[in-house]
Amino acid sequence: MNSSMAEALRLTRSGKLMEATAVLQGRPAAGDSSASPPPRGVASGLIDLVSDGGVWRARPTSAASSASGGATGHGSFEELTYRGQEGTISYSLYRPVEAAPGMPLVVMLHGCTQSPEDFARGTGMNALADELGFLVAYPRQSQSANAQKCWNWFKPGDQQRDRGEPALLAGITRAVIAEHGIDPARVYVAGLSAGGAAAAIMAAEYPDLFAAVGIHSGLACGAAQDLPSAMMAMKRGGTARTGGRFVPVITFHGDRDNTVSEVNSQQIIAAASAAAGVPLDVTVVEGRSPSGRRFTRKVSTNPAGAELIEQWTIEGSGHAWSGGDAAGSYTDPSGPEASREMMRFFLTQRRG
Repeated sequence: MNSSMAEALRLTRSGKLMEATAVLQGRPAAGDSSASPPPRGVASGLIDLVSDGGVWRARPTSAASSASGGATGHGSFEELTYRGQEGTISYSLYRPVEAAPGMPLVVMLHGCTQSPEDFARGTGMNALADELGFLVAYPRQSQSANAQKCWNWFKPGDQQRDRGEPALLAGITRAVIAEHGIDPARVYVAGLSAGGAAAAIMAAEYPDLFAAVGIHSGLACGAAQDLPSAMMAMKRGGTARTGGRFVPVITFHGDRDNTVSEVNSQQIIAAASAAAGVPLDVTVVEGRSPSGRRFTRKVSTNPAGAELIEQWTIEGSGHAWSGGDAAGSYTDPSGPEASREMMRFFLTQRRG
C-alpha cells in the first residue's frame, strides 16, 4: 500500500493524473512516453494553415479525413485552430448536412486520453446534430498542455474568466458563433470527466455565453486547486465555488464510478440549487433504459414549472458516457442515452 501511494504521488507530481488514479485503483499505469509532445494547437496530419481573423484553418490530409469517418455524422467534420491572447488551440467543428444560420451550438469537452474524433464517436453527438439541427465544436487538449490530454480544471490559472484554458475555450465558442451565424441565445457546453469539470468552469465563468451546461462524470467548479486536492476531490468530492449567475445544469453519473465519485454530482446539483435563487420543486423518476439499465432522474423546476436542473444517476455504471457507442472510449452502451437526453434539456433552455 505504501509503495502504491508513493507511486501515485510521483505520477501526480509529474502531471499524470489518470495514471495516478489507475495505481490507486490497483490497475497498471500506462507506460511513460519519452517522445516530445507536439506543440499546443498543432495536430499531426494537418497542412496549409491559413489565418482568418483569430481562427487558423487547417485542411486535413486524406488519411486524416478517412480516419475520422465523420465520427458517425454525415455532415462536414473540419479541423481548425484558434489563436488568442492566451495561446493557440485546435478544435474540430461538425456542421450538419443542412447547416444554416440561427442554429444552436454545443461545445463538447473530451475526457483524459481522448480526442475530438474519439469523443464524437463515443457520444454520437454528430449524428444527433444531423437529426436535430445544431453545430458541434470539439476543442482538442494537447499533450504539451497536459501529458494525459486532461483539461487542467484543477489549476487556479485555468479556472478563471479570460485566463488560460477558459479564455481559449471561450475564444473558440465566440469564433464559431460569429463565423456561422449561431443563435447566441442557444449556446451550450458539455463534457466528460475532466471535460465535465472544465464545462462546469465555463458555465460558472461565462454565464453570458452559455445557456446551459451538461456535466457527465465530472466535478464542480473550484473542487480542487492543485493535483493533490484534485485526487482527493475525485474520491471524496470537493468544495463547489458559488456565486455568479445561475446556469441551468444537467448531470449524469454512474453510481459505480471508481474514478470520479458520484458525490461530485450531488455537490454540483446542491450548488446549482442554491444558485437558482428561487424555490425549486424536485420530482424523482425511476426508470430503465431499453437494455434494462436502471436509472434515477431528479428534475428541479421553478415556480413557473420550467425545468432548471436535472440529475441522472445510472445504476451499476462506471466512469463512462451513458448510452454511448462502444466504438469510442469510456462509453457504456447500456444506456440511458445521455447525449439525446442532454440535447432535449439543452434545447429547452435559452440564455436570457
